[in-house]
Amino acid sequence: MTDAALRLVSDAPTAEDDLKAGSAEPAGGQAPPPELGEVPKGWPDSGPAWLRDFLAMAVPAIVLPAVTFLLVLVAWSMVQASLVPELPTVQETWAKAVEVFSDPFYVYGPNDMGVAWQVMYSLARVLSGFALAVLVGLPVGFLIGTSRVFETAWMPLIQILRPVSPLAWLPIGLLLFKSVDPSAVFVIFITSIWPIILNTAVGVRAVPADYTNVARVLNFNRSEMVRKIYIPATMPYILTGMQLSLGTAWMVIVAAEMLTGGIGIGFYIWDEWNNLSVPSIIVAIGIIGVVGIALEALMKLVQRRFDYGNA
Repeated sequence: MTDAALRLVSDAPTAEDDLKAGSAEPAGGQAPPPELGEVPKGWPDSGPAWLRDFLAMAVPAIVLPAVTFLLVLVAWSMVQASLVPELPTVQETWAKAVEVFSDPFYVYGPNDMGVAWQVMYSLARVLSGFALAVLVGLPVGFLIGTSRVFETAWMPLIQILRPVSPLAWLPIGLLLFKSVDPSAVFVIFITSIWPIILNTAVGVRAVPADYTNVARVLNFNRSEMVRKIYIPATMPYILTGMQLSLGTAWMVIVAAEMLTGGIGIGFYIWDEWNNLSVPSIIVAIGIIGVVGIALEALMKLVQRRFDYGNA
């Protein structure tokens, strides 16, 4: 009986025999070890494709900026607690923001209006000055780009006036127009026209000679040359100059309104400083930044619409 038992044990298949025979599981019911280089997949790799794509987009677009804002708030709190106790806390500023946005369209008098009206008045001045800069800057840029005589005559004056600080033009505007609104529009115009002129001129000079040669073969007059050759070819340069000009105009209007008074987001900041309401100033700074981002996004939409290279 002992010999029979020994024969049964010796004849039983071993784990090595199971592996050699291609058995799915070795002896003992244990799962086979993973092959070399095989990494088990877990969530989110095992999730649906749309979830993986969303996480790949959301992490850099949401999480990283959120971490940055959190660090800024921590630094703000530390500076307020240890260095500048007069600086409002994050909680005080948030409470003021809730108060400001709870009624942004109130009107208590000609110089006491809600923050929405302040922004709208500032935008009206910015867009007026910007529109005048476009109307004047585009023809001047085309003349400089197409005529060496005109470039030689005008470029020295442009190079002298372009670096002048925007606020240096404000007394001239007040002297000329004797009023706040046209003076602010004048400052916007005179400081935002230079990027439009220079970018348009550069774009005109960058037009390939083949384009102009074809236009001459087709006997285009100057008007047709501008409409069918120069404007389509220089549109990316023109839009870049307009984007730079609009950003400059929005920055300049805040400083101009601080000095001219009346109504506007710049005057709102100065008035709140006189009222010792620093939380309102911080809220207004945030509003200025958001409006600036919106204007830049609008210009980028226009650029994508007219950029035939990406069509």
